[in-house]
Amino acid sequence: MKLNQATDYAFRAVYYLSGLPKGQLVEAKLIAETEKIPLRFLLKILRSLAAAGIVESYRGVSGGYTLAKEPREITMKDVVEAVEGPIELNRCLVDPGECNKNHTAHCPLHQALFSIRQTLNKELASYNFADLGKN
Repeated sequence: MKLNQATDYAFRAVYYLSGLPKGQLVEAKLIAETEKIPLRFLLKILRSLAAAGIVESYRGVSGGYTLAKEPREITMKDVVEAVEGPIELNRCLVDPGECNKNHTAHCPLHQALFSIRQTLNKELASYNFADLGKN
């Protein structure tokens, strides 16, 4: 499993915004330059983050982007799910009907992957951007 490049960029954009005073707007161009993210790609990522309620965007001459929530309320899990969707390790975890052996309730592989997914979700949810900013 590998998180995609968009998720890495999304982490960096949210981290950048979390370091600004509450409500301060910043242009996407400045985020892109500072974090070394291609602007067009960043704009797409920011749309996903806005749709998930993580950032807010404002149009116009004095527009820009800001966090929609306090940094302590935004976790790494939130960002991953905004960009990539829910974390699923195997298709049978999404839909037990996808198991070609039809026995997900008794499958040790299914149970192990379920446990691993829970641990990964828990760990990603344990890191918020306020705490990350203290490091």
